Amino acid sequence: MSGASQQFDWMSFDDFEELLADKPRNERWELIGGRVVRMMIGARWEHARIVQNIARRLGNQFDAANSSCQAFTETFFMKSRSLDAAMLPKLIVICGDIEPGATSVDTPSVLFEVLSPGTEARDRIEKWQVYQRLPSLQHYVLVARDRAHLEVHDRVAGQWNEFRVLEGLDTLLELPAIGVALPLREIYQRVFET
Repeated sequence: MSGASQQFDWMSFDDFEELLADKPRNERWELIGGRVVRMMIGARWEHARIVQNIARRLGNQFDAANSSCQAFTETFFMKSRSLDAAMLPKLIVICGDIEPGATSVDTPSVLFEVLSPGTEARDRIEKWQVYQRLPSLQHYVLVARDRAHLEVHDRVAGQWNEFRVLEGLDTLLELPAIGVALPLREIYQRVFET
């Protein structure tokens, strides 16, 4: 890593925003509750296929329903100054208008993370601690990369009091806050033989 990327472990949102201008192209930087996390760019093909499958299926359903929701993948930031957070979820669903030219949002309805050995603990613990404090967020979905397995946190009546585990290709992921349902078979299409 470059010298600049090794100098900081904790910083404010504003300091992180300034530092991003110096980020090497081959690194991915996130600010998670004030902690700077630096990773190299790149992932296994299965990871990329899962993200593509979810984004395509969500987009198709949003279009068919004439929904105001849109799905964005890994290069679109979820930023919150008050939470010292600038994170790149694997997939983010935004419902409603987005300011022209925006490169980030702070009002996601649904966030997806695809788990890998290197990011699983961070996605389950550190990111979840920040994400659950976002007032707009209704569903947080953790997607296993190596098996047909999802874990879903749901906000019900304003509280994060529902947790679902979905197993197997014949299972259906329902996200009532955005009016869609995705069969796991479609999420994992061309990742696992069916």
